[in-house]
Amino acid sequence: MASWVLSECGLKPLPQVFHRPGARPTSYKPSKIRFLHSNKAGTDLKFASTTGCFRDRNWGLKVSVPLRVPSIEGEEENQQRINGVNGFNGEEKEELKFNPGSPPPFKLADIRAAIPKHCWVKNPWRSMSYVVRDVVVVLGLAVAAAYVNNWFVWPLYWAAQGTMFWALFVLGHDCGHGSFSNNPKLNSVVGHILHSSILVPYHGWRISHRTHHQNHGHVENDESWHPLSERIYKSLDMVTKTLRFTVPFPMLAYPFYLWGRSPGKTGSHFDPSSDLFVPSERKDVITSTVCWTAMAALLVGLGFVMGPMQLLKLYGVPYWVFVMWLDLVTYLHHHGHEEKLPWYRGKEWSYLRGGLTTLDRDYGLINNIHHDIGTHVIHHLFPQIPHYHLIEATEAAKPVLGKYYREPKKSGPLPFHLIGNLIRSLKQDHYVSDTGDVVYYQTESELDVSSKLN
Repeated sequence: MASWVLSECGLKPLPQVFHRPGARPTSYKPSKIRFLHSNKAGTDLKFASTTGCFRDRNWGLKVSVPLRVPSIEGEEENQQRINGVNGFNGEEKEELKFNPGSPPPFKLADIRAAIPKHCWVKNPWRSMSYVVRDVVVVLGLAVAAAYVNNWFVWPLYWAAQGTMFWALFVLGHDCGHGSFSNNPKLNSVVGHILHSSILVPYHGWRISHRTHHQNHGHVENDESWHPLSERIYKSLDMVTKTLRFTVPFPMLAYPFYLWGRSPGKTGSHFDPSSDLFVPSERKDVITSTVCWTAMAALLVGLGFVMGPMQLLKLYGVPYWVFVMWLDLVTYLHHHGHEEKLPWYRGKEWSYLRGGLTTLDRDYGLINNIHHDIGTHVIHHLFPQIPHYHLIEATEAAKPVLGKYYREPKKSGPLPFHLIGNLIRSLKQDHYVSDTGDVVYYQTESELDVSSKLN
């Protein structure tokens, strides 16, 4: 009995004290522990101790049955009871486990109310300052690379300039959301200049991206990196599967998506009659397609002036680096979390539940360069918030979001850790079930693949 009590306090038996000859006997008075009514239930069990070990211990932690003093013969039964009480097994573990697919206990209005009012204010001068900054950097990098013209410098230029192209895209993306300013004409002009310069049809992409935000997390209605149903996945040939799920091919998908969308969907961002658009949007799509064509013609002309190789080095390679940035970021904002996240259909889907499946990512030094686009959860729920307020808005919303917000893993100076998330997700996240309103990604087994190859 005494050994059990001591072990419960985390104490070891005290060593025996021996008298040394010729010395004064060492006295030791252990604190007394009195057991009163030890033959009764645990609620009547009283401890009188001056050591404080029982006072510090939380004896009521997750206790769902009366505490009993076990006998030696009942140690195994007692261990099972302790495990169950502390949630290591049994039903309580299931009750304590967070289910990301369950409806949240808060509303969109609760999140909105937690965000400071000034976070909603759009400052066009501040927004334009970011445009000026990025354009100056882009031009400076191009002039410096052309002047040095050294093969040691070119790879550094490609990485830096491709990242800056991506930064320009993010600012144009803000114009499309209306978070750049409250002036639609200013948003349209700046958005066309920025996006056309990197071969993106501004209105065509703006409209499809709006569809993505309005249907985020919906299996069929989402537009960007939405999951394939099992039926569609199994209808794909091996070449298409390889291009979709094998690095680096998915990171080069964006230009092809602009022309033909994702598997299972039809239409083009350049075609005003595409089912992506409603009739009232056709003039906007034509305008953007004309601007895109003008930029393509300008690049062809520059190819004749400076030579195709110089154009490739100055613009072509950075363009593909930008494409890889775009595909990497947009994919990992909706995939690659350590915990399986739900996708929805039917009545289970809502704007809030779909938005809560998005992920924030930390990109290290790149965070400031690409205008904090990694702060993605609040952006998806409230795309009208300017990018320079997203971090503050996210911090304010975290207490409301609770476990529905997944803290991103901290990055080093460069986000190389995300490459592992990308590769793992592409290997595991293949398709979702054809049925069910709350579904999770499934993986095609190697047995299925080998049987098809045979």
